Amino acid sequence: MKKQPLLITAFLLAAALACSLPLASAPAEAPTALPTATVPPTQNPTLTPTTEPLYAQWPVLTASSRESGQSPNYTIETKLPVMQGDDPRVERFNAEVLALVTREVEQFKSGLAGLPATPISAGSFFESAYTIVSPPGEVLSLNFGFYTYSDGAAHPYSYTLTYTYNLQRGEPIRLEQLFRPGADYLGLIAAYCQEELTRRNIGFDTLFVTGADPTPENYRNWNITPDGLLISFDPYQVAAYAAGPQEVLIPYAELSPIIDPDGPLR
Repeated sequence: MKKQPLLITAFLLAAALACSLPLASAPAEAPTALPTATVPPTQNPTLTPTTEPLYAQWPVLTASSRESGQSPNYTIETKLPVMQGDDPRVERFNAEVLALVTREVEQFKSGLAGLPATPISAGSFFESAYTIVSPPGEVLSLNFGFYTYSDGAAHPYSYTLTYTYNLQRGEPIRLEQLFRPGADYLGLIAAYCQEELTRRNIGFDTLFVTGADPTPENYRNWNITPDGLLISFDPYQVAAYAAGPQEVLIPYAELSPIIDPDGPLR
């Protein structure tokens, strides 16, 4: 079986290359003598600390990787966010998003074991990409899209995973942390999504209504965006495969009564 380096190699190379970019230095200027009378002895120069926000100090680059194999035939292509910076908060972010994508890759590869060595069609594939959907700030909200096919299946399949991270605190954010303690946030979110999905011609209110019930599992994929809370539903969750994945954007004004004023949405 012929293989090419996969995820971890690309991750480490991207991080190393990004951190080793040469910095151009300006030519030194000859010191200029000033009359002593123009600089009073009591006035000493002071250094101004940087006020650059963390998201500007720690840019996110993309590490790409590709792997292929035969018997059974497959290809794996991934794009992974890699944050640059020397800080434990950066290290945690990189480790957790790497684990997220690696887990999905390993699950795909485990399914290859049951496939015939001789390809039925063009073989199996796995593709992943991501989008940063949050506005610039101390909260980084990512939407990971996965597109897979198992050789011989009727059609490919796509799904979403999301990850939202607090740069200042150095930890991922849970959905309940956005709202006041004790608030029925799932009830409010579900009611808005159900009303919106019912308006769409996707068969939601006849066959798939339970996919939007107010449960943590149904609302596991969410993102913070500039305009509202984005909820992602995978194919078959609230509509048939032919209707594709569904997204509902809930304006913050709809959630304002229960948003925690001290939380990430403040």
